[in-house]
Amino acid sequence: MKLLDVGDKAPDFSLKDKDGKVHSLAGIKSKYVVVYFYPKDDTPGCTIEANEFNQNLSEFKKLDTTIIGISGGDEKSKTKFCKEHDLNLLLLSDPDFSVCTKYGVYGEKNFMGRIFMGINRITYILDKNNKVLKVYEKVNPKGHAEEIIELIKTL
Repeated sequence: MKLLDVGDKAPDFSLKDKDGKVHSLAGIKSKYVVVYFYPKDDTPGCTIEANEFNQNLSEFKKLDTTIIGISGGDEKSKTKFCKEHDLNLLLLSDPDFSVCTKYGVYGEKNFMGRIFMGINRITYILDKNNKVLKVYEKVNPKGHAEEIIELIKTL
């Protein structure tokens, strides 16, 4: 698992949202893009993280920043997750983990002594040219959205 580094160009992708609409990184025209990878829809940490991003969408919009959450699963799991928690942010499905692999976030995980393959909770902040400005590893879901807002205000 090799993460992207600051200064790297983030790989483009085309992934579906909960409605089956395809979104690509190249199609986003905001000044900044936050691409956050999360392990699984509707799990405790992922719900905290998604809710915090969702609650701060207007602040991110003021900062000309697009938020994209990516995890495995399909459109159905995204639809259920968004409906259950009243989420309006853009969540995309990477069912074969190909995008997660390109971004270096898919790999071996260890939870309670069990080793398995999965998505690590990692966030990339990109500029309008999709260049990596900041990498957050080992993200704590609580307060992460606020942490990113504070960073973007300084850029």
